[in-house]
Amino acid sequence: MDTRDDRYAAAEKLKDGGDLAGAVALMEALVADEPDFALAHSALSAWCIRLERYPEAVRHARRVVELEPSDPFSFTALSVACMRAGMIPEAEDALARSRMLQG
Repeated sequence: MDTRDDRYAAAEKLKDGGDLAGAVALMEALVADEPDFALAHSALSAWCIRLERYPEAVRHARRVVELEPSDPFSFTALSVACMRAGMIPEAEDALARSRMLQG
């Protein structure tokens, strides 16, 4: 059986080959099996934004901040996902949290 890193790499390869929807499908299967894999949720958030699947992007970005609550970049990414989803107050809150964590 492939490791989570192997599965992540396979999804990245699909993305790099232009099959973003296929990459998202592989990564979704990965996070179903590895729900605490923050890097995979982060990639999914970014990729879902590119596919204009904003609710999914927000869901994955929220999971990243749950898993990495002290990482300012995670909150910045959540802010971007929320902004794209039209969730402006939430985007502003996430950005403020990012700035607070940066010191």
